[in-house]
Amino acid sequence: MRFSHLFLPTSKEAPKDAVLASHIYLTRAAFIAQIGSGIYNFLPLGKIVLDKIKAVVKEELDSAGNQEVQLGFITPYSLWKESGRAEKFGSELLRFKDRKNNDFVLGPTHEEAMVDLVRNRVKSYKNLPQNLYQINTKFRDEARPRYGLLRGREFLMKDGYSFHESDEDLDREFKLMQDTYCKIFTRLGLDFKVVEADSGAIGGSGSKEFMVLADSGEDDVVVCNSCEYGANVEVDDSKAGDKCRCGGELRITKGIEVGHIFKLGTTYSEALKATYLDRNGKAAPFIMGTYGLGVSRLVAAVVEQHHDERGIKWTDATTPFDVVVIVSDIKKEDQREFGEKIYEELKEKGLNVAIDDRAERFGFKMGDFELIGIKKAVIVGKNLKDGSVQIVKRDDLEKIDVAMGDVVLKVMEL
Repeated sequence: MRFSHLFLPTSKEAPKDAVLASHIYLTRAAFIAQIGSGIYNFLPLGKIVLDKIKAVVKEELDSAGNQEVQLGFITPYSLWKESGRAEKFGSELLRFKDRKNNDFVLGPTHEEAMVDLVRNRVKSYKNLPQNLYQINTKFRDEARPRYGLLRGREFLMKDGYSFHESDEDLDREFKLMQDTYCKIFTRLGLDFKVVEADSGAIGGSGSKEFMVLADSGEDDVVVCNSCEYGANVEVDDSKAGDKCRCGGELRITKGIEVGHIFKLGTTYSEALKATYLDRNGKAAPFIMGTYGLGVSRLVAAVVEQHHDERGIKWTDATTPFDVVVIVSDIKKEDQREFGEKIYEELKEKGLNVAIDDRAERFGFKMGDFELIGIKKAVIVGKNLKDGSVQIVKRDDLEKIDVAMGDVVLKVMEL
């Protein structure tokens, strides 16, 4: 990717309402652009990161045996009335009529739609269990959208739904999904905690949240210093300094909710009359689980955990490019030619490489490198006359002098 061809309108100015690092840097570095209240466009770099996160999510879900589908963004309002959630969900549910006066909603979540997909199509216990998921646009009409991608109205979400014949099988799938989500967040390079949670408007008999630990988080989380225990303060009356059940000491920290899984039981299948024939030949309601994960929110969550005063520091799994070759002065033939040579050789090695070949000042290019947060940069500049270039690591901005002939090898080592 050539920066000279890239749509990359970086800026020194932060949005007036931006208070969080992710909102500031993702906007300034031209990853996202606001188009309406709580609604954001993804620019080329933002789409690259979003797609990389989606790919990790899909790989782990598919590996766990989940099956991807895609449901309509628009759902008939009648399904929400049938489930009893039409009024319970409140004003966040955006309703509208089509030209024939039929009522619809913009889907904030798809329990009803997925049950409607499965009912009358999965007819026997022999076809169970099933776990179907989608990665699709959602809309919730938030009263106070804020914090950029962390509290928007339109967002990209993975929502999955499992169907079972027994509580024991639901428990098995629930544990599998918990482990799968942990694999996803670990691959993305996030420091997170699995916590006991309130089921809220989704309902069901139990749920767990996945919290990315960050001072900017909206949720207060009780965690133990000695074991894996964690809980949202909404379901835990403990305070900092109390003893955990393991004997360790509890503390309160902040978290960003990036995932939530629920044991639904028969809440939706009974309401929507979704049944199958059990082993005795009798009609029985599906026992269900639901599993949500905020894909676009994860873009912001990574930034909240990985940034400094200069800009973003993407993790290995989320960096838009593995390395960027920065040609200090594109007007100088020796720098331009060597930069192009390294760019092509790194691509041949299978790396995802960009080259900053813009006719801009070197200081401007370095400022963009620090702001955008690509993991490494190869700086082709005045040291070329001495037979060397510099490699810069974005994490700590350490600069390493490398002989011209060793550049590719050194980048591969790093």
